[in-house]
Amino acid sequence: MSIFDKFKLGLGKSSKSFSAGLNNLIFKKKIDENTLNDLEDFLIESDVGVESAKELRQKFNNTKIDPKSSENEIYQIFSNYICEILKPLEKNLQNIKENKPSVILIAGVNGVGKTTTIGKLGKILGKNDKKIIFGAADTFRAAAVNQLDAWSKKINANLIKSEEGADPASVAYKALDYGKKNNFDYLLIDTAGRLQNKKNLMDEFKKITTVVKKIDSSAPHETFLILDATTGQNAINQVEEFKKVTPITGIIMTKLDGTAKGGILLAIGRKFKLPIVALGMGEKEDDLQIFNAQHYSKALMVN
Repeated sequence: MSIFDKFKLGLGKSSKSFSAGLNNLIFKKKIDENTLNDLEDFLIESDVGVESAKELRQKFNNTKIDPKSSENEIYQIFSNYICEILKPLEKNLQNIKENKPSVILIAGVNGVGKTTTIGKLGKILGKNDKKIIFGAADTFRAAAVNQLDAWSKKINANLIKSEEGADPASVAYKALDYGKKNNFDYLLIDTAGRLQNKKNLMDEFKKITTVVKKIDSSAPHETFLILDATTGQNAINQVEEFKKVTPITGIIMTKLDGTAKGGILLAIGRKFKLPIVALGMGEKEDDLQIFNAQHYSKALMVN
C-alpha cells in the first residue's frame, strides 16, 4: 500500500463526510448567497475553524464556477487551499538528528494515545539502525510505564523506568545519562498529562527541562504535543493550555481514522502555525504516518 493510500484509508470517514456535505450543498444547488452561508456553516461544523470557513466561502464567492463543473474541479479548490495552509507546517525530522541523543519530550493529556504514539514514533525514528531509548517519566500511571515497556520490547528500544510515583525528572535524567553514555540516537521522554492541575504539570515540565540541561544544555531538542482528533475543538484548547506550560515544536494528531471531522487539523494549523510531525490513522504499528500536506489534502477530498 502506498503512503497516499494509507492517508486515503485513514481519512476515509472524514472524506466521506466532506464529499457528502459538498454534494448536498453545491452539486445539487445553484451557488448563491444562501448556499454560501450553508457551506460556511457546514465547514465550521466539520471543525475546519471559523477563519478557514470564511476564507473558503470567499474563494467560492470570487470563483466563477460552472454549475456543470465536475466534482473534481470543486474538490481541487478545497484541496489546494488545505495544502497551501499546511504545506509550510510539514516537520522535517531529518533536522533533529544533529544531537546524540536527540531528546524529544512528549506531551499530551491522558487518553490521547500518547504512549502508543511514542512507541510508533520510536519505530519510525529507529529505522536504519538508529538506537532508541524511552524514558518512562509518566510515573503516576503504572499502565503507561507497562505499555511503554511492551513497546520497547516490540521495537527493540531501551527503556529507563522507576517505581510508581517516583520523581519524573529523575527518570528523565537517568534516561539521558544512559543514552549519552551508550551512544543512543534518540531519547523519547513520556510525561504526565494531568491538565486539571496545571501548576503541578508546569512545575514537572520545568523540572524535567532543568535536569536534562545539566547533561546537555541544548536539551530538550524537541517537544511534541499529542492530540486526539476525535475531541474536535477541545484539541484547540489543549494546544493553548500546553503552550502555557512548555514551548511546542511539533504536533502529532492521533485517531484521525475515528472521526468524520478531519478538518480539525486545518483549524489547528491555521490558528497556531505549529509544525505537524505525524498523523495516527489506525491501531497497527505502521499506522502512524509522517505528515505530508499534499497527501492529507487530497485524501481528505477524495470523493
